[in-house]
Amino acid sequence: MSTSFQFDTFPQLHTDRFILRAATDRDSRDLLALYSDATVVEYIPFTPFESEQDALDEMSWYKKIFKEQTGLRWMIEDKESHRVIGTCGYLGYEEQHHRAEIGYDLLSSCWGKGVMTEVARAVLEFGFNQMQLNKIEAKVDPSNEASIRLLHKLGFQQEGLLRQHEFEKGRYIDLAVFSKLQSDTSDT
Repeated sequence: MSTSFQFDTFPQLHTDRFILRAATDRDSRDLLALYSDATVVEYIPFTPFESEQDALDEMSWYKKIFKEQTGLRWMIEDKESHRVIGTCGYLGYEEQHHRAEIGYDLLSSCWGKGVMTEVARAVLEFGFNQMQLNKIEAKVDPSNEASIRLLHKLGFQQEGLLRQHEFEKGRYIDLAVFSKLQSDTSDT
């Protein structure tokens, strides 16, 4: 099985309310606003951003994983305001095994409005159809109830728990492992 997506041009996706696109330098202020919010980064393995340089460094990482063909990270641009309100994408892409891990984050002012459900559905469709993934995984702190609710809504199933799997912010944390298979796609 070969993938039809070749990592040559960064794909742009559209939903009813959002444009999913590559990061540009002009996004640095919006990304700083996103990642400087302590509630947003509570379950992310880094401390709140303090400068635009932090945001530029993060966007450099997005470019790096795309160039290395190990991931894609879309900026979520609101079609009305033209502001970036979050990110969503894949990391740990393994072409040989047809799997990747999904990750996402969103401005806290946008929580509870169906944004990530809408965005993640487009990203999942791209993963299964364009990247020809068989399995999409998600690893979540078990206390991140909102993320777990989202994964269930998207048709993910919990596979297990990785005990004290990562050392973040001065402590070991467990990660709940969820997955959705290509064969599960008729469920959502």
